[in-house]
Amino acid sequence: MYTEMVGITFPGQGSQYKGMGKDFYEEFSLVRDIFRKGKEILGWDPEIMFEAEEEKLAQTSITQPLIFLLSFSIFQLWKEMDGCTPSFIMGHSLGEYTALSASEVFNFEEGLRLVKKRGELMERAKKGVMSAILGLEREKVEKIVEEAKKEGIIVTANYNSPLQTVISGEEKAVRTAEEKAKEYGAKRVVRLKVSGAFHSPLMKEAGENLKEFIDKIDFSPPLYPVIMNVTAKEEREPEKIKENLIRQMVEPVRWVDSVKRAVEKGVKIFIEMGPGKVLKSLIKKTVPGVTVYTTDNLLEFKSVLSEVKK
Repeated sequence: MYTEMVGITFPGQGSQYKGMGKDFYEEFSLVRDIFRKGKEILGWDPEIMFEAEEEKLAQTSITQPLIFLLSFSIFQLWKEMDGCTPSFIMGHSLGEYTALSASEVFNFEEGLRLVKKRGELMERAKKGVMSAILGLEREKVEKIVEEAKKEGIIVTANYNSPLQTVISGEEKAVRTAEEKAKEYGAKRVVRLKVSGAFHSPLMKEAGENLKEFIDKIDFSPPLYPVIMNVTAKEEREPEKIKENLIRQMVEPVRWVDSVKRAVEKGVKIFIEMGPGKVLKSLIKKTVPGVTVYTTDNLLEFKSVLSEVKK
């Protein structure tokens, strides 16, 4: 029996790429069955992730369901092949929905419908912009944001790692903050290719519309402890989980604090389940001493499975 405490993490928007998941799909009927159900719910074929160009895959209403679908499929495969039971589970932004579905707060079908609706609402928002500030401590970024508020709405949106913070808000305010960040010595300032100012007050209307959708779904207490984005703490109460998901639309993703919380609770190994290696990089920068595995392809998946079996 595997005795180390393991945290399973699910990636968010930005981890997508052309061809992701194709080896899993070709190898396992379980994955093909999940994709088939996904096609019925989405009304379009998720197999586009194998061939579609980056520009199409980057569309919020397409990216979010595809990443959810693939990440959830990998987790189901993990369970079927006797991968170890997670001690904690968490996801970055969109990935939080995968974490909750994996933890049976709601089932796969409900989760995919939720993510589909969320992606559509976020894509339609089309208000504001986001930018990643690299190489500055969070306190400096927060100070810059405060200074830029005189130009309009702006907030810190994602605390991704100790030296990577994403800001979100109105164009003029974000542009001012980008300039200030360079003056403060930021290594890089990267404008994100997203359709709006996610995790900011500019998503208020989208959040209200999502709440109407969420309120129609019955949530259950999670099977595994889920560390949530907006509180960086575990939550078991279904109504509180709903509340946190709505808050996540307009409040920051506290990924640094969430990772630290898992480590404080005893997690020594993290497994990123889904496309890419974004979370591995962020986790290693936040808590350098831990082991982080990825499952970006079938070879990696089988390798970590052999090391972390039940």
